[in-house]
Amino acid sequence: MLNLSVSALRRVLWLDAASGLGMAIAHFAFSKQLSEVLGLPLVWLQVSGVIVCGAAALSAVLAAHAQPPVGGVRLLVAGNFLWVATSVWTVWGAGLPLTALGMVWVLLQAAFVFGLAELEWSGSRHVQRLSMA
Repeated sequence: MLNLSVSALRRVLWLDAASGLGMAIAHFAFSKQLSEVLGLPLVWLQVSGVIVCGAAALSAVLAAHAQPPVGGVRLLVAGNFLWVATSVWTVWGAGLPLTALGMVWVLLQAAFVFGLAELEWSGSRHVQRLSMA
């Protein structure tokens, strides 16, 4: 089992916040172009931008703590896993006219978010052990 230190968890949380903010900005600034290239509905890109902004804000707030609160990190992890599940459904269950690039994009960002969630979960377990000691 991976044992992520508190400082490493904070770095992962900052990465989650920065990547989420970048994705949200792209979804807002280039939603029309992304919709055409990826085959995702315009409104889906805009709504996902709002959702990702909220997750990025939560991640940044958690990362700003010297010892991120376990409950907050686990809430973020749950949201990230929900994002991954929704992404998989978007590709294979939503019946959207995704382009090949759209399928690759959705699955790659889902894999990245899955990796972040796994690291955050590991870090939350370490923080919990520290608080119980």
